[in-house]
Amino acid sequence: MNVVIKLCSLCVWKLFTSLQNFERVYECVCGLRAAMGNTQKKGPGHGEGGGPHSQPGTPGHKRSHGNNTANSKEVQGKSPAVNGTLPAGKSQDEPQGSGTAGASCNLDAPCGALPPPLARLKNEGNLLFKNGQFGDALEKYTQAIDGCLEAGIDSPEDLCVLYSNRAACYLKDGNSTDCIQDCTRALELRPFSLKPLLRRAMAYETLERYRKAYVDYKTVLQIDVSVQAAHDSVHRITKMLIEQDGPDWREKLPEIPMVPLSAQQHRKDEPSAEVLEARAARAQQEKTRKAEARFTLLKQEGNDLVKSGQFQGAADKYSECLAIKPNECVIYTNRALCYLKLEGFAEAKQDCDSALQIEPNNKKAFYRRALAHKGLKDYLSASTDLQEVLQLDPNVQEAEQELETVTNLLRESLLANSQGKVPLPKNT
Repeated sequence: MNVVIKLCSLCVWKLFTSLQNFERVYECVCGLRAAMGNTQKKGPGHGEGGGPHSQPGTPGHKRSHGNNTANSKEVQGKSPAVNGTLPAGKSQDEPQGSGTAGASCNLDAPCGALPPPLARLKNEGNLLFKNGQFGDALEKYTQAIDGCLEAGIDSPEDLCVLYSNRAACYLKDGNSTDCIQDCTRALELRPFSLKPLLRRAMAYETLERYRKAYVDYKTVLQIDVSVQAAHDSVHRITKMLIEQDGPDWREKLPEIPMVPLSAQQHRKDEPSAEVLEARAARAQQEKTRKAEARFTLLKQEGNDLVKSGQFQGAADKYSECLAIKPNECVIYTNRALCYLKLEGFAEAKQDCDSALQIEPNNKKAFYRRALAHKGLKDYLSASTDLQEVLQLDPNVQEAEQELETVTNLLRESLLANSQGKVPLPKNT
């Protein structure tokens, strides 16, 4: 029995030493290949030592093998983004000196301002990610992040990349919540970084938080309009939002941030005057559309408040309407009605005056101004306006009744004046 245990222990030791030797041989072979300029094909994402910061959210990505041509990097740089994968050479966050032949095996390659031990952790994470070992890569990035925080390293660029790379691991493992958290941290360090925005958008979409995903995708396109994955996702999510929120789905979106020019890519060729004019026209159309939608909503809210007898609230809503469209006659007559109910006769008269300047033959404006004159005890003016109403439409019975009442009030007023008495108000 003891012999068997000793033999087993010996086998385990030999296996362990063999694995160590294999690792050393593997590293030596990689080093020799790099030194000899071997042109073995590298997997996508080599712009940052083969790590995920060069390939955000590419599902099922594995390292590929095979020969590569001398101009393959140039060809990759022109290919569009597919499934959230950015074209090569589009990264804003890659440190200088990475992306050379054999860099995926050079675990001691420098990484920005990171000290060598933390740079090695990051390179190890990149290699593990490239080989599909996302859980192990996540641990390496976590160790590198913790090391930066403990050492007090002030390098937002490097921390942004580490958080973004770890977010890619979370995304690969289906942990969308932690992916969003890390992308948000990365964006706090470097606002408008392309890859964290794209990864966060993909995570939001996975969680069916379509409004936030839409905003992030649209922000990505402001930074780089060539990201085809963002275009495709915007079209897809737009259909979902229309089904979810109806025709007014845009009104329920969070505000889409304006990307500063310094963060935008592909700005070598300035747009022509025609393009700028077309953009301005579209912006004006969008502004007008939003204003019209806001106006319609406020008007409906005002009408509902009138029906429920809340006249002051309705007047406030109509005032907001007039701030948007100051030449809308019906809003003046509606607000005049509210003022009449609140016994604000002078304000009601002023609104009717404004309505008649816009539409000189508006029956409601004449009728409500007549009521305002009546409230102000200007019975002659009230009579004149009521006669205007009946001239425009002889069938308005309310005007006939009011004209009779006002005529009596006018007669009493004239009689009182002739006798030197002040007429008493009469309930009508």
